[in-house]
Amino acid sequence: MSSGTGGTAARMPTYLGMPAFPDAARRAVGDTRLRRNLAHATTTIRRRRAEAVAELDDWAALREAGRQIKDHVLANLGHYLRLLEEKVTEAGGTVHWARDAAEANRIVTDLVRATGETEVVKVKSMATQEIGLNEALAEAGITAHETDLAELIVQLGDDRPSHILVPAIHRNRADIRDIFRRTMPDAPAGLSDSPAELAEAARRHLRAKFLSAKVAVSGVNFAVADTGTLVVLESEGNGRMCLTLPETLISVMGIEKVVPSWRDLEVFLQLLPRSSTAERMNPYTSAWTGVTPGDGPSDFHLVLLDNGRTATLADEVGRQALRCIRCSACLNVCPVYARAGGHAYGSPYPGPIGAILSPQIRGIGSDVDSSLPYASSLCGACFEACPVAIDIPEVLVHLRARAVEKGHKHPLERAVMDVAGWTLRSPARLALAQRAASAGRRVVGRRGRIRRLPGPLSAWTDTRDAPVPPKESFRAWWNRTGGKGE
Repeated sequence: MSSGTGGTAARMPTYLGMPAFPDAARRAVGDTRLRRNLAHATTTIRRRRAEAVAELDDWAALREAGRQIKDHVLANLGHYLRLLEEKVTEAGGTVHWARDAAEANRIVTDLVRATGETEVVKVKSMATQEIGLNEALAEAGITAHETDLAELIVQLGDDRPSHILVPAIHRNRADIRDIFRRTMPDAPAGLSDSPAELAEAARRHLRAKFLSAKVAVSGVNFAVADTGTLVVLESEGNGRMCLTLPETLISVMGIEKVVPSWRDLEVFLQLLPRSSTAERMNPYTSAWTGVTPGDGPSDFHLVLLDNGRTATLADEVGRQALRCIRCSACLNVCPVYARAGGHAYGSPYPGPIGAILSPQIRGIGSDVDSSLPYASSLCGACFEACPVAIDIPEVLVHLRARAVEKGHKHPLERAVMDVAGWTLRSPARLALAQRAASAGRRVVGRRGRIRRLPGPLSAWTDTRDAPVPPKESFRAWWNRTGGKGE
C-alpha cells in the first residue's frame, strides 16, 4: 500500500489556475449570486438533516459505532484489503493496486482500451475526480459521460464540482437551462427552467448513453471485506443503469472504504442517508459481488487506490480524516464554505473535510494546500455534524503546525503572535495592553463594532468585523469591585 513518491501532480491534481484559498475566497465572497445560492441550499439541507437525525434516539450511539468501526478498519487495513482482494477474485473479479493517480489512470485507460471502446458511462465518484480520470481518458481518446444529473451539469458547463453531494450547488435553474440549450445536442427546442423539463431533458439525453455504453466506471461507497461485495448509494437510479447494463465494469475505490462485514455496513446505511440527503433510507442502494453469468457485466475490475492514504494513515492525528464517508454534513454547517463556496478550496474535496484531506493526500507543498488548514474559523460545527466523529478542528490545528514546519509562514501573523506571546508572558504588560485597548475603543470602532483596521491589519476586517473592546477589562473590574458587582 505504498503512497508513492510522486509530487502533487502525480497524486491528486490541483485545479489548474486555482490560487491559494484566501485569494480564491475573496473573489467568491464578492459574488452575491453565488452566496445567495449557497445560503439557500445549505440552509435547507441543514434544517432537513437536523429533523432526520432528531428522529433517532440512538443517533449518538450510531455515530460512536461508526467511529469505532472505521478506526478498527484503519488499524487493520492490510488484513481487510487482502481479504477483500481474495473474495473479489473468488467471485470472478480482477483486483488492481494503484499507488497513485498516474498508476490508477493508466490501469483504467488500459482496461478500456482492451475492450476497443472509446466511450464510457460513469457513476458519480469522488475518487475518479481526485485522480483526474476524465482528463486522462480524454488524452487517450476516450470520452467519459457523467450520468449523475449534477455531475452532468458540471461536465456540460465545462465547470468544476463545488459540493460533495450536490456538485452543481452553485448553479441555479436558469444557469442549467442555458447550459443544456448550449451544449446538449438533443435538448428540446424552447426548453424552460422548469425542474421537470430540465430533468426530462437530462433523462432522454442519458438514456441513449446507457443503452449504447459497453463500459462503465464507478466509484465505491463501501466494500464488504468478508464477501467481496461493493456498494454504491445514489438518489437517481443512474448508478443502477451503469452497474447493470454495460459489459465491462471498472470500479475505482479508495483503500479506506472497506468495512469488515454486512453487520458493519448496516451502521453506515443509517448514518449516511440522514447525514447527506436527510432521508431515512437511501433511494438506490446497489450491491454487486464479482460477476454472475447472464446478470450484469461479464467483466469486473476493482482498482484499489492509495494515492497518499497510507501516508495519511501514518499520522496519528490526521488519519481520522480517512473515516470520512463523503456525506457532506460538514460543508452544510460550515460558515466559511457557505460564503466562499467549493471552488475556493482548489480541490475535488471542498469544505472542512477537504481542508484536512487534500493537504494530507497531496502533501503540504503548494500555496493551495498550505492555505487550506487556515480555511476555517475553528467553530467546531463540522465536528458536531460529522456522523463518524472526525474532530476536524483538531486536525486543522495539527496541519497548521505542519504548514509552519514546512516553511509556509505568514510574516504578519508571525509578528502578531510574537507580540501576543510577549504581552501574555507578563501580567504588567497584559494589564497595560488591556487599558490601551479600552482607551482606543472609540478610535477603532463605531457603534460598537470594529469595521476597519489600519495598515496590514485591514486584511482581517476586509471580510469580517468584531466587537470593540469593553470600557473596562475584567481585571480592572475585579480590582475595582472585588467581584461583588456594582
